[in-house]
Amino acid sequence: MGKYFGTDGARGVANAELTAELAYRIGVAAAWVLTRDLQHRACFFIGRDTRISGGMLEAALQAGICAAGVDVVSLGVLPTPAVALLTATHSVDAGFVISASHNPFEHNGIKIFGSRGYKLTDEQEEQIEYFIDNPPAEAMVIGPVIGRITHLELSAEVEYTDHIIKCAPGRIEGMRIVVDCANGAASMTAGRIFGALGADVTLIHHSPNGVNINENCGSTHMEDLCQRVLAGGYDMGVAFDGDADRCLLADEKGRVIDGDCIMALLAEQLHSTGALRGGVSATVMSNLGLRAFCRERGIEVGCTRVGDRYVLEEMLQKGWNLGGEQSGHVILSDYATTGDGQLTAAHFLCMVSASGKKASELRDRVTVFPQVTVNVPAPNDVKKKVADLPAVRGVAAQIEAAFGSEGRILVRPSGTEALVRVMVEGRDEKQVADWAQKAAAVIKQAVAEL
Repeated sequence: MGKYFGTDGARGVANAELTAELAYRIGVAAAWVLTRDLQHRACFFIGRDTRISGGMLEAALQAGICAAGVDVVSLGVLPTPAVALLTATHSVDAGFVISASHNPFEHNGIKIFGSRGYKLTDEQEEQIEYFIDNPPAEAMVIGPVIGRITHLELSAEVEYTDHIIKCAPGRIEGMRIVVDCANGAASMTAGRIFGALGADVTLIHHSPNGVNINENCGSTHMEDLCQRVLAGGYDMGVAFDGDADRCLLADEKGRVIDGDCIMALLAEQLHSTGALRGGVSATVMSNLGLRAFCRERGIEVGCTRVGDRYVLEEMLQKGWNLGGEQSGHVILSDYATTGDGQLTAAHFLCMVSASGKKASELRDRVTVFPQVTVNVPAPNDVKKKVADLPAVRGVAAQIEAAFGSEGRILVRPSGTEALVRVMVEGRDEKQVADWAQKAAAVIKQAVAEL
């Protein structure tokens, strides 16, 4: 992680850490790095989620980009994967998304896609970071070459939803589903997509007001969705995060189907038809149950650092076409260059519909090991050191001895917050929970003593 960019772009509390002034400087620096060697007039797309600070930051970002001589097309409120898709299909030079994904409304972020719809490399972000602090005088233009701003809101939304509908592998005729839009970007697109595929759709948390994004709803707060599915006798529930690049599901019994279970079942289905290329790219956080399920079916599972950018890197290197994270970022690279929650949901729902089985029957085929994650506050300047502290190594050794080959502990710094995430996994739920609390207490004390 750099000074400004974490695992998923620049993030921070809007108007405190991520200010309009910083957004302007990011705009200038990104325009300089991404277009200085081009031989044509450059153009960037910008989309955002529903946060109250989105308009302010977009205006500042637009100003910086235009000041560096690059045109801007505003796509309005749109899911992150839609911006990636449209950036690639319209052959513009970069796409920007103003969003803090699953974080509370006070936060916001800026993530950038290159001209092919993929997130920038670490090297590109490092260059942008350098020029944020050292803006080159030659980047600023005057006269007729100053950038212009235009708008493409409605047609961008239609183009994206049409794409998802066309990419669905079948129909979900008559399936009764509840869709939780997290009061975010999916509020504008989900009803059209799943209605067009034949579902009887009930939308919830689809009335964004700028401050209710992710508030007790969406993929990070599944309780309301699960209760509604169970109480209403629905076939399934679907939940997105604020920018709709994540998707989690609920079966008809109101139980969560997480990203690992989604990947396991999609991998099996693709493998059975010969459509799976290679294996499945997962992260160190992925459940041991995913690995066991795939191993039994002769499907290889990769292991990357946390972050969908690292999953995609492995997929591109190995030529694989399925990967993702437990949190619901799932990449179907035959159709998208990044995680797309609505695309994932469309494929999973079609699979369930075609199977003739209930969602719970498919879910129960994947044995999920209990996992408990505890977040321990740790300053950003020390969180990367925590796993190597003697006390932390000591408690990790105790857990490894207690669990043997059927459990583990993972201590990692958050990529977006001043936290260390402590995850313990094993077959016995109570044992896992007890060790997670013990490990968190040790880590909290170790951080306090630094």
